[in-house]
Amino acid sequence: MSAGPLSGEDGMDAATQAFVTHRNLLFTVAYEMLGSAADAEDVLQETWLRWAGVDLGTVRDDRAYLVRITTRQALGRLRALGRRKESYVGQWLPEPLLTTPDVAENVELADSVSMAMLLVLETLAPTERAVFVLREVFDLAYDEIAEAVGKSPAAVRQIAHRARAHVAARRPRDVVSPADSRAALQAFQRAVETGDMQGLLDILAPDVVLLADGGGVKRAVLRPVVGATRVARLLTGGLTRLALDPTFEPAEVNGRPGLILRLDGEIDTVIAMRLEDGLITGFYFVRNPEKLSRVTHETPLSR
Repeated sequence: MSAGPLSGEDGMDAATQAFVTHRNLLFTVAYEMLGSAADAEDVLQETWLRWAGVDLGTVRDDRAYLVRITTRQALGRLRALGRRKESYVGQWLPEPLLTTPDVAENVELADSVSMAMLLVLETLAPTERAVFVLREVFDLAYDEIAEAVGKSPAAVRQIAHRARAHVAARRPRDVVSPADSRAALQAFQRAVETGDMQGLLDILAPDVVLLADGGGVKRAVLRPVVGATRVARLLTGGLTRLALDPTFEPAEVNGRPGLILRLDGEIDTVIAMRLEDGLITGFYFVRNPEKLSRVTHETPLSR
C-alpha cells in the first residue's frame, strides 16, 4: 500500500498499521535468514524503530521498504550470529517453531522453513542467504533485492544463480506429503516406545544422520551420528533408558509433522525429521532450553 504525506499522530497510526499488516512476513524473512526466532524478534524491534522515523510521504511501497529494513538488520545480525556459533557447544540447530496449519498447506513456505532447508541455508554466505530467501521464497524483483543487500541488480542475479545451484545440490529431493511424514513419525514413535530395533531400522535410510543440539546445557551427542544401525542403537537405548517416563506429542514443527518429547510433563526435546523415498534420512533433536520457548504456542508465518 502507498502512504500519502502524513505527519504527527496520523503518521504514526499509518506507520503502525503498515508494520502490523506486514509483521508476519517480516518475521518470516528474518527467521529464514537467521534460523533463530529470538534474533528474528530482535530484528523486528530494530525494524520498527527505524520504520517509525521514516517520512511516509517518501515511501512508494510499504512492504518493499519494510522488507529492505528487515533484510539489512538481519544481515548485520547474521554476521554476529556466525561469530556466536563458532563458540557454540556441540551442534547448532535452528530454533524450532510450532507452526499453524496454513503453513503446512503452503508447500513452498513449508519447504523454506523446514529444519532441513534452514540447515542448507546455513551453508550459504550471509549475502547469498539473503538473496536466495528474498528471490526464491518471497519472489522479490532483483532491483528490490539489490537495494536491500547493497549490491547492483547484475551482481544480485549472479549471487542468486550461485545460491540456487548450491541449495539445489543439498536440499531434499522429494516433496513429501504431510500424511507420509506423519506415518513415518508414528512408526518411529512406536519403535522407540517399544524398543523395537528392527522396526526402527525398517524406516531409517542406510545413511541416516542424527543431529542433536543441547547448547552445552542439556546432554546431547556433540557430533553427527551417521548410519542406520548407530542411530537405531542410540534411539532405542538412549530414549528408553531415561529416568523419567517419556511421552511423545505430535506437533507441526516448522511446517512439517514433528514430535515434542516431554519428561514428567515438561518439554524436553523437539524432534523434526527429513524424509526421502519413504525413509527417514535425517533427525533433528533440539534440547537447548533457550531454543524451546516458542514451542508452547503457534507462530504465524507468511510469504
